[in-house]
Amino acid sequence: MTSILILCAALTLIFLGMPVAFSIGISGTAYFLLPSTVLPDSTAVQRIVASSQSFPLLAVPLFILLGNLMNRAGITPRLIDLAMTLAGWMRGGLAQSTLILSALMGGISGSAVADAAMQARILGKPMTEEGYDSGFTGALLSVGGLITATLPPSLGLILYGYLGEVSIGRLFIAGVVPGVLLTIALMATTWGISVRRNYKPARTTFPTLAEVGRGFYRSFWAVIFPIWLLVGIRFGFFTPSEAGAFAVVYALIVGGLIYRELTWRSIYEAMMESARDIGMIMLIILFSGVFGFVITFERVPQSLTEFTLSAIEDPTVLLFVVSGFLLALGMLIEATVLVMLLTPILVPVITAAGIDPVHFGLIMMTLVTFGGMTPPVGVSMFTVCGILNASYVGYSIRLIPLACAVMAVVVAMILFPNLVLFLPALLM
Repeated sequence: MTSILILCAALTLIFLGMPVAFSIGISGTAYFLLPSTVLPDSTAVQRIVASSQSFPLLAVPLFILLGNLMNRAGITPRLIDLAMTLAGWMRGGLAQSTLILSALMGGISGSAVADAAMQARILGKPMTEEGYDSGFTGALLSVGGLITATLPPSLGLILYGYLGEVSIGRLFIAGVVPGVLLTIALMATTWGISVRRNYKPARTTFPTLAEVGRGFYRSFWAVIFPIWLLVGIRFGFFTPSEAGAFAVVYALIVGGLIYRELTWRSIYEAMMESARDIGMIMLIILFSGVFGFVITFERVPQSLTEFTLSAIEDPTVLLFVVSGFLLALGMLIEATVLVMLLTPILVPVITAAGIDPVHFGLIMMTLVTFGGMTPPVGVSMFTVCGILNASYVGYSIRLIPLACAVMAVVVAMILFPNLVLFLPALLM
């Protein structure tokens, strides 16, 4: 009962507008001040410090810095040109290009919100000027960022792997197929919408082999980066944490020496922006250490596991039930917060039920990230609608067919686990 009160207190403070880190920290620390608590007050401080003593956690600040460096290194314009070359000939060519760009940016930005915001600033106005409905434009750019949540190096997967003690390397490799499936499903849905609403191709001719070759040549160093990342992790050249350091050096070399667009000033700006992002995320991580300890000490995962396994015997049914729970919470709470709060609770439950935690991790990240793109409090929704000055009602209506495509992919991931697991099983 005490742990439920602590969880409710954290959610209440979040809904009241208190910063997430302090909501989690205050509710977790309050547990040690209760008369019934047998632990000393100093335990709260010890758990905060202990949360910072993790080598895998180095991946978080390194990949945040990577995303900010890549955005200033001349990568994005080259990837936009490549995406237009590959998809501009389709119905709704400009819209299709944004989805290709999301897939290409997935291995670079690592953040769904960052990807959606970047595309809204660069491609939002051209799309509306070409006759695309502003609600559809916002919905597509927002949901396109969902691809980033599965393709490596997803920050959500790094946090899930760290908190759930799951191999981050396997999570990275497992995310490739779901990312590709999401891209295909969203492109097929966009094609159907474009036919119905008469959205035209961005170019009249199918791209020639020479045009595709030129596009890949110009963006070669950006496109090949995720491949270097997966190959390095697979063959043991570096761990996921060390991969972050490799990636930062790679971005500096590509932006500074090859593309020659990364100046000292832009590096300084990237580092300042990264410091703000890292400070916010690390504060959440540190305070979540207290919260997670309370949840574990109160035997919430064990009790939930015993109850769930006695009530639901079929692992597939359990996955559908948990997925509905995650989708509902994702509509109300930001994805990073949900990962922090629920990973220590849910991973023991699904593991005891015989479900691979890598399989569950991809499902969880897809659902909680998608929740940030839906009403009533989706962060990505507010971001793109604010940038495009789009109506939230129009956005929500245009989101429906895209949401159906996402749900179809999630259902396929639940029913056919090998879609997620065959690649890490093959390579690792």
